[in-house]
Amino acid sequence: MNYNNTEEFAKEFDQNDELKSYREKFHFPLDSKGNETIYFTGNSLGLQPKQTRDYINQELDDWAKYGVEGHFHAKNPWMPYHEFLTEKLAKVVGAKPLEVVAMNSLTTNLHLLMVSFFRPQGKKRKIIIENNEFPSDIYAVKSQLKFHGLDPEKDLIIAKGKNGSDIIETEDILQLIRDNADETSMLMFAGVNYYTGQFFDIEAITKECHKHNIIAGFDLAHATGNVVLKLHDWNVDFAAWCSYKYLNAGPGGIAGAFVHEKHKNHDGPRFEGWWGTDKKTRFLMKPQFDAIEGVEAWQLSNPPIFQLAALNSSLEIFNEVGIEKLREKSEKLSNYIDYLLSTLDSDKIQVITPKNLKERGCQLSLRINSGKSVFNRLMEEGVIADWREPDVIRIAPVPLYNSFSDIYKFYKIIKEQI
Repeated sequence: MNYNNTEEFAKEFDQNDELKSYREKFHFPLDSKGNETIYFTGNSLGLQPKQTRDYINQELDDWAKYGVEGHFHAKNPWMPYHEFLTEKLAKVVGAKPLEVVAMNSLTTNLHLLMVSFFRPQGKKRKIIIENNEFPSDIYAVKSQLKFHGLDPEKDLIIAKGKNGSDIIETEDILQLIRDNADETSMLMFAGVNYYTGQFFDIEAITKECHKHNIIAGFDLAHATGNVVLKLHDWNVDFAAWCSYKYLNAGPGGIAGAFVHEKHKNHDGPRFEGWWGTDKKTRFLMKPQFDAIEGVEAWQLSNPPIFQLAALNSSLEIFNEVGIEKLREKSEKLSNYIDYLLSTLDSDKIQVITPKNLKERGCQLSLRINSGKSVFNRLMEEGVIADWREPDVIRIAPVPLYNSFSDIYKFYKIIKEQI
């Protein structure tokens, strides 16, 4: 496609966008003049779907009406409520319903899954993670090593880009796995790196891990709802994600977990709670744990219904649109940003996110001269972006609610500042 950097071109793009009506389904923060902001931080907290209030109010009304009997008589009975989300969530991550569940928070789920799947034996005891991993993941992985009496300084392998590059090439990751295969028990990577926006080749990484009897686990906080995932087909062992970013489930929204079908009758260690027991006998209050088949066995307690309601609201939209169509628009938005930025002084701005669309989601991370002053100016002009020290502005044009005109307005402000 032949692009040009005019406002008319952006408007024409918007006019031809088959998903443009979905923008009206979300609330936008307003700037100091009462205008809708240009919201580019769906990678930190997604916007609120307008229908979410109704979903939560339904549960508040049923709580008032039924009290404890709402577990059975609410419009959406609370006992099986998490099951109402299962098929929709499975579609978003490319899984079978048996393999996904909404529960807990992201880091809690990572710990629960690593307890089961990180089983160091002899010299095969190390964990591979990526450079610039989100701090919470680093803390979780290091604490798992220490829990087993291991030393993070010796037993944590960090994949890094060559020559100080922010990007880690797939072949370098695969070679690192090969080089450390005899000593590595588990790999725990992000699907999309929070800092650079790099979308890792989950399929290739998982395949290489399994060649060497290494468990492949992923934090999909920045991937779920952003890129097309095929966790079942890719044979990923386990994964976890939050729902308050691209899944628009609200601050602190309930997280998700995936365990591949091949582990559905996992007989190794697991931290257990009563919501993971056989549903038919759960209320017999037996002292022995009788695991549900599949990932539901990792549940601990009955889930927070209001958080499930918020996520259910957003998943209805995803189910209606489909992640493939969202990804198609996301790539168009990304290409448009690339074009506009290419017309600027390349010495003053660097996109550290991979240029290859297969290696990134909707987020672009920009390294800009005098970046903090540029960021502050963006915020003054009603563009809500994200600043990461020491010099990176992250923007995430989300296909559900961002437009090509949003990108053009962003470009105009950037152009004036560099």
